[in-house]
Amino acid sequence: MTPAAIEKFLLSLPRVTLSIQWGANRVFKMGGKMFAILSPEGSRPRALSFKAGDDSFHILTKLARIIPAPYLARAHWVYLERLDALPPADLRAYLARAHAIVSAGLPRKAQIALGLLSEPKRKAPKKRR
Repeated sequence: MTPAAIEKFLLSLPRVTLSIQWGANRVFKMGGKMFAILSPEGSRPRALSFKAGDDSFHILTKLARIIPAPYLARAHWVYLERLDALPPADLRAYLARAHAIVSAGLPRKAQIALGLLSEPKRKAPKKRR
């Protein structure tokens, strides 16, 4: 996938924001929590890091050109040394999963505020006798 296609896909996910951090890295966030980082334009080769599930982290880091992400590996982030390290369909699936993992980790109040959960209906108070 091209960097533009990756960015377009990430921004199509619900409630995603983009910020430029650490120089010119493109950091994709959900509810203020990052879930993917695309290296700056002009860096060669372009690289991508994202949050992975426990099992996915172990599977992905056994593949060529995918390593534990520097500084973030303990939180199960992977680093794709090249954007073509995974087939496009697989990459989209892993990025959508990264978004879901971070979304699920947000506090319930934040999930409700972002429209990810509906506020539960409050039960009517019991009548006193």
